[in-house]
Amino acid sequence: MAHALILARGGSKGIPKKNIKLLNGVPLVVYNIKAALESGVFAVVAVSSDDDEILAIARAAGAATHKRSPAAATDTATSEVGIFDYLEHHHPCDVLALVQCTSPLTTADDFRNAWELFRNSGADGLVTVVRTHRFLWRVEDGGGVAAPMNYDPAYRPRRQDWAGELVENGAFYLMKVASLRASGSRLSGKIVAYEMPEDTLVEIDSLVDWTIAEVLAKARFGDSPTSWLKLPSFLPSVGSE
Repeated sequence: MAHALILARGGSKGIPKKNIKLLNGVPLVVYNIKAALESGVFAVVAVSSDDDEILAIARAAGAATHKRSPAAATDTATSEVGIFDYLEHHHPCDVLALVQCTSPLTTADDFRNAWELFRNSGADGLVTVVRTHRFLWRVEDGGGVAAPMNYDPAYRPRRQDWAGELVENGAFYLMKVASLRASGSRLSGKIVAYEMPEDTLVEIDSLVDWTIAEVLAKARFGDSPTSWLKLPSFLPSVGSE
C-alpha cells in the first residue's frame, strides 16, 4: 500500500501563507493534491500541517489530513521528522511518497510513470531530477579563485554534444518505509532517478520563484485550476496577497 504525504506548515516566512496563497486562482497545495489523487497510485493522499486553515482547504480538495505535532512543525524540523510524525499516527503503508507543495507543475502522469519505474526496478528510493546543461564552478579560497567542477574550459562542450547534469528538483520522493525506518533518510539503499521536464526545476521558495512558477503553471494548466476547488466559505483570509 502506498501513501502520498504533503508536508505543508503554516509558518512560511519568505511568502506568508505560501501553501494556500492563490496560484492562478487556486491555493498552491491543491496542485499536488489533485495530481496525486488523479494518478490512482496512492491508497491515501494526505496533507500534514499545524495550520487549521491549510487542513480545511486540503479536505475540501479531497485529501486526508493530519494535524502535525508542535515538535514536528518547528522551523528546524526536517521533512523526515514530519514523515515519522505522520507514520506514527496513521495506518501503516509499505511505500510513502513525500510530495513537495512547492513544486506545482507535477502531474498525475509523473506520479504514475515514477511509480512504474520504482516498482519495476526493485528500488528502495526514487528521486525526481531535471537534466540541465549548466557549467558549475566553485570558489576555492577567500581570494575569489574559481575552478570548474563539471567541465574543462579548454574543451568547452557544445550543448548537443553533452548529456548535461541531473539536478534534484525536489518535486517528490518515493521510499520504501522499511528502508526509511532503517536509515532515517528519505533516500537510501538502491535509488533510481525519474527525469522530469526542464520547467519543473522551479521550486517556490521566494517571490521571484512564485512569479516564475505562476507563468509556467499558466502555460501548462491554462485556466483549468479555477475549476478544481470551491473554497470553504469560512476561509476569508485565503487570497492572492
